[in-house]
Amino acid sequence: MDALKQQSGKNQYSGSAVLNSARMTTEQHDARQAAEDRYYSALDHYAEGRLSEAIADYEAAIACDSTFLDAMHGLARALQDSEEFDKAIEVALRITELDPDDVLAHTSLSILYQRKGMVPEAEAEANKARVLGWKQQLKQGKSAQP
Repeated sequence: MDALKQQSGKNQYSGSAVLNSARMTTEQHDARQAAEDRYYSALDHYAEGRLSEAIADYEAAIACDSTFLDAMHGLARALQDSEEFDKAIEVALRITELDPDDVLAHTSLSILYQRKGMVPEAEAEANKARVLGWKQQLKQGKSAQP
């Protein structure tokens, strides 16, 4: 109930705002759980070679949680394996919008562009992935030092 403590003689939060906040948290948790359930189902389908079912479940996972990057990576890979390169590129680009430093997304874009014969774009994405990888290695090296 700290959120309801008075600050400077005024309530910081109304009771309904606290309840709505708690409800949103529960709803978000439920959505994330549903997304994870569909994601694990998609992984099973993918492992068993059922690409259309995997794609459907990855898409369902993303529909539940539009920021679920692992599901997006899985969808991009399943679309790539289905030779739906344009759709896979759209997904990989969405990942880079959400996380510009995602090395795997840039690597995936490089592969996808290469598969489409878009060599300059493929090389540009490969270079981005390489530079991001180096930056991450440097950060890890600095954080490992006493």
